[in-house]
Amino acid sequence: MATMNAAADLHHQVDERLRARDQRYTESRRQIVEALSATAGPVTLPTLLEQAPSLAQSSAYRNLAVLEEVGIVRRLVHGADHAFYELAEDLTGHHHHLVCERCGSVQDVTLSARLEQSLDSAIDDLAKAQGFAPRHHTIDIHGLCSVCIAESTH
Repeated sequence: MATMNAAADLHHQVDERLRARDQRYTESRRQIVEALSATAGPVTLPTLLEQAPSLAQSSAYRNLAVLEEVGIVRRLVHGADHAFYELAEDLTGHHHHLVCERCGSVQDVTLSARLEQSLDSAIDDLAKAQGFAPRHHTIDIHGLCSVCIAESTH
């Protein structure tokens, strides 16, 4: 039951954000939000289209752009063939990414509360020394995923 309430709450938040920007929560946008909420991490447009086959590619691009503009979707560009998309952190929770430099996969990772607090403190100290006011941070750790490591040892 909690999952159904979480999904309803997500759709309510998305609808409110879109309405605040004079946009409608169309069926295509709902399918994108549902597909992104069902994934374990950021996905490319081709993967998104596999998960929501009734979406037209041209419509998906336009709707992703609108959803990104209003702060519902975050686009990640890591030099791979395709950008990756995920729901905005304030809808899903704060996290970081492991980015494979060989295959381009992107995996969500969450740091422990203690480590995140230490990181926030260090960022605040650095920013204060520079006269900067941080609002949030993202960390992408680049390297090789376990699949690419295994392939390179054969």
